Amino acid sequence: PGSIQISGETLSGAEIRDICESLRENSVRLLSLRGCQLSERDFGHVCRGVAESRSLAQLNLNLGIVSNINRVKQLAEALKANRSVQSLFLHGSPLTDAGLALLNPALSMHPSLVALDLGDCMLGDEGINLICGLLPPDGAKSGLKELTLSANPGITSKGWGRLAIAVAHSSQLRVLNLDYNPLGDQVAGMLAVAVASSRTLEVLDLEGTGLTNQSAQTLLDMVENYPTALRTLILAENNISPELQQQISDLLSEGEEEEETEAREVTAREKNPWICQNNSSSQMVLVTSGLGDSLLAETEM
Repeated sequence: PGSIQISGETLSGAEIRDICESLRENSVRLLSLRGCQLSERDFGHVCRGVAESRSLAQLNLNLGIVSNINRVKQLAEALKANRSVQSLFLHGSPLTDAGLALLNPALSMHPSLVALDLGDCMLGDEGINLICGLLPPDGAKSGLKELTLSANPGITSKGWGRLAIAVAHSSQLRVLNLDYNPLGDQVAGMLAVAVASSRTLEVLDLEGTGLTNQSAQTLLDMVENYPTALRTLILAENNISPELQQQISDLLSEGEEEEETEAREVTAREKNPWICQNNSSSQMVLVTSGLGDSLLAETEM
């Protein structure tokens, strides 16, 4: 399966028919109609094609394609029937909480969806409550691995606090993009606790979120003193000193290097799980588990 990527065009009925035929023939893995203009009727045709496709993995309807409630309903019906879409991008769609409420049942029940972009979708706290349901705790069911909520200024600190709790307990979320939201230091503190608690979150984007050195110090303390899965923390366009940003970056880099070294050592132990080292004074025996995944004991003989 290939891809159809069109940006900023006005699509004719004939072009829509070709797209829909490709969807029904399962010859499309990626469909991107970013910022395109199409009639209500043609949008309905595309949705029916999405519903029938068994090959479509990524659907990009960014920049106003889903422009009204009727289109939200049609997309929801398509996603209820579809079983293959893994990534859904709706950035820049005027969904509001009401639109997300219509879409949410299809999102929460979808068997394959792992990446969702709801940036600049005019969401508020009610929307956040629905999104938290897509981050089920501790493997209760499948959930999102990547979530983008950029530029949704209607969400309050209460909503972000609710999200932080969901992130802390999510067993699958790896990427969280919250850039260009007016979070401030208070919300950043809550997010730091969430990151420290999460066993999976690897990327956190806080670019342009109104943070100061206070937030940076909290995040630095978190990275320095608590083992986390975090590998990338984006803090650009905040009122944070370059020195603090560099300290955090260096610590994250050290963690990544240590992880790579540990992975190489584990591989070596798997090949030779009993490693004996002789010297003049003692013999060190390193005992590993049968799976070679952890160091269980160090005993001097």
